[in-house]
Amino acid sequence: MKLHFHFILLCSVLIFNSLPAHAQTDSTFQETPDSILEKRHSPTKATIMSACLPGLGQIYNRKIWKVPIIYAGFGVMAYFIYTNADEYINFKCAYIESSYGDRNGSYSDLVQKYSKDELLSAREYYRRNLEISCLITAVWYALNVLDATVDAHLFTFNISDKLALKVEPSWQPSGISHRPVTGMRLCLKF
Repeated sequence: MKLHFHFILLCSVLIFNSLPAHAQTDSTFQETPDSILEKRHSPTKATIMSACLPGLGQIYNRKIWKVPIIYAGFGVMAYFIYTNADEYINFKCAYIESSYGDRNGSYSDLVQKYSKDELLSAREYYRRNLEISCLITAVWYALNVLDATVDAHLFTFNISDKLALKVEPSWQPSGISHRPVTGMRLCLKF
C-alpha cells in the first residue's frame, strides 16, 4: 500500500512539474493572440499521463479511438493471467496432495485423474503461461506509453495534400538498343 501511495505521489509531481509555469511578463514584449499561435503540445505530459493511467495520453493527443483498443488488450491479458494463475494453483495444490499421498483431499479429482509427474508437468505449463502473460501485459503497457509519446511528437506534423510520395512502374524506350526499359519511377511532391 505504501509503494502504491509513493507511485501516485511521484506521478502527480511529474504531471504538475510538466505544466507551464506563469512568470512575470516583460512589458516591452508584444504578445501574439492565442488564435494565431498554436498551443504547444507536450510529449512529456502525454507520456506521464499515459504512464499513470493507460489511455489518458491518447485522450490528451485527441486519439480517443485508441482507448477501447488499449483496454481491450488489458482485458484479454487479465483474462489470461487469471485463467493461468487459477490453473497453476489447482495443479500445484493437487501435486502437493499427491506428494503426501492424499487421494481424497480438495483436489482429489485431479489427483485421481493424473499421475504425480503429469501434475508436475501441468503445474509447470501453467506457471510458464502465467509468466508469459504477465510479460506480454508489461509490453502492452509499455507500447501504450510509447504510442502516446510518438503521437504527441507527431501532433503538429504537417499532413497536407501537397505532400506525396508515389512509386509506380515505368516503361520507357531506350535510345541505344531500341528496346523498352522497365523500372520503377519515384515521384516526390512538396
